[in-house]
Amino acid sequence: MMKRSGNKKFTDKGKIWIDLDNSPHVPFFAPIVEELEKRNYSVVLTARDCFQVRDLADARHLNYKLIGHHSGKNKIRKMAGLCVRALQLLPIILREKPVLAISHGSRSQLIVAVCLRIPSVFMSDYEFATGWAFIRPTWHMCPEVIPNSALQFDHDRILKYPGIKEDVYVARFVPKPEIRRQLGLHEQDIVVTIRPAASEAHYHNPQSDELFDAAVEFLSKKPNLKLVALPRNEKQAICLRRRWPSLFSNGNMRIPEKIVDGLNLIWHSDFVISGGGTMNREAAALGVPVYSVFRGKIGAVDRYLAQRGRLVFLECVQDVQTKIRLVRRDRPARPQNGDGIALGSIMEQIVAIMDTKRPSPSISKGISLNQPASVDGEGPTPLPLA
Repeated sequence: MMKRSGNKKFTDKGKIWIDLDNSPHVPFFAPIVEELEKRNYSVVLTARDCFQVRDLADARHLNYKLIGHHSGKNKIRKMAGLCVRALQLLPIILREKPVLAISHGSRSQLIVAVCLRIPSVFMSDYEFATGWAFIRPTWHMCPEVIPNSALQFDHDRILKYPGIKEDVYVARFVPKPEIRRQLGLHEQDIVVTIRPAASEAHYHNPQSDELFDAAVEFLSKKPNLKLVALPRNEKQAICLRRRWPSLFSNGNMRIPEKIVDGLNLIWHSDFVISGGGTMNREAAALGVPVYSVFRGKIGAVDRYLAQRGRLVFLECVQDVQTKIRLVRRDRPARPQNGDGIALGSIMEQIVAIMDTKRPSPSISKGISLNQPASVDGEGPTPLPLA
């Protein structure tokens, strides 16, 4: 299955393969794809049919090939699904012949890239995600707040960018005020966007679910307060409706009937409560109060945001009652979106790899490209075991 953006430009500057493996990767890579095409690089996009990847990619008119789907929480099924998707990707990539593979944690892409000796940039922003010792990307890129010591990777192959992943696309965000009306919300309502924890993730902690439930129970008793729930999948949507049928029937909780712009919803919310991950950091990037019920290992990015007062951790049920501030947010007409430094840094480093040049030290700290990718597709040998 393929969606078309209308851009059929072909160039000789080299082709870059980007794999959209999860919902947050769509808004993250959309401006990167745009910037690459502006620089006359060809881009081949593949996407996994899971969560809201397809809907988000369609909403942005991205040109992608839909390959594979989510395999559930079971570890054996996950591993099998990973390998099956890699096999499904192989013929497409053999035909497209990219000279560089880029993803934000796509293990299927990594398998294919290593098998075909395609140089790869593996991006991440959570140092405790499960890694592999036996298969390694060419370069690992992450926010500079994550110390090299936390990454089990050759320091000469670590690339850094300033800020956080969400800064890459929040910088281009423009609010659309009609979203409250579309969701049946009034301006006088205190609107809270909520999202359950990633229950199918390998790092999931059941305590996150307990805190999320406690937060919903606490908020449900407050007048003039509306909850907008963004479940990660249909299973979570069903669980929410079964758990709180009265909140749905009286209109105090709702799930949008169709996909909404997450940034726009966050911006028009008074605060956010989420089980960690992208939504928390999007709120922090927009300057919207956000409370995290994530109870797994806290990564460097979230610690960085918490230390600067941009994110509050709810660590026990008592915190739900004492830390959450039930106030209407004084929302300016437009957010202070930042300066685009994160996107600029990432682009400079991708271009440097494609041009087989060393990135400037002023762009990124601690970068070394001792074996740059070659433009004929025969990149450096994958790194040895850590």
